[in-house]
Amino acid sequence: MRTEDFEFLAGMLKERSGLMLTPDKVYLLESRLTPLARKRGLDTLDALVQKLRLSRDEGLIRDVTEAMTTNESFFFRDNTPFDLFKNHVMPAMSTNRASTRRLRIWTAAASTGQEPYSLAILLRENWAKWQGWNIEIVGTDICTQVLEKAKAGTYSQFEVQRGLPIQMLIKYFKQEGDMWRISDDIRKMVTFRPFNLLTNFVGMGTFDVIYCRNVLIYFDQQTKKDVLERMRKCLASDGTLFLGAAETVLGITDSFRPVRGQRGMYVPSDGTAEKAMGLG
Repeated sequence: MRTEDFEFLAGMLKERSGLMLTPDKVYLLESRLTPLARKRGLDTLDALVQKLRLSRDEGLIRDVTEAMTTNESFFFRDNTPFDLFKNHVMPAMSTNRASTRRLRIWTAAASTGQEPYSLAILLRENWAKWQGWNIEIVGTDICTQVLEKAKAGTYSQFEVQRGLPIQMLIKYFKQEGDMWRISDDIRKMVTFRPFNLLTNFVGMGTFDVIYCRNVLIYFDQQTKKDVLERMRKCLASDGTLFLGAAETVLGITDSFRPVRGQRGMYVPSDGTAEKAMGLG
């Protein structure tokens, strides 16, 4: 790939999705965009770049952005963020929100839905405590294709075997041929919608818990700072933010602080969430 073509694509992807591509990632562009070029009736990746330069076709730009977005996900991924949610966040919120009986959770970059469905399953596992509550789990992603799969709630044998305990598979899924469909009770707890983290968060409302895992690693420092500070504005003062194991707020923003001894767990710097969760 020519240097100028790489720079054009890298600049477009950063502008549209925040994705940072370095020259050593040329192979990713070639492997992911060549099939898209052929699907669009173009013989080469060079022809795809040329079309993008000349037409600024929004549909094509969207397809390129979605093709380059990593959509790796599985149930109860990394365990720790879900154990912390179950053992500390849920008990604290059941007390702190007892008067309103309302709980809002946002999973940013929800991909094919395993993360928000995992949270819904944990709530269902202790449903006697939450019955009658207004619980809203919002899953967002920049990629509309993966959101359609998430909405359907249908997964392959391989997908349900990745992280999902067999007891939960039997309890919350129904086998349909060689696929597994999640129960309507769980599926109805989650709302999926397209959303770009680079855009304004106005209209998202206030959340009690935000999961934004394995997303910031693709952004530059300024974009990370912007996203985190906008997330702080839509997180309750006693709310909790979960980031991926390779991500941190340290050296990026003072809006959050890490919870000591709890990997990937962060709270507003001006809040008192640790004490409410028994972690202070």
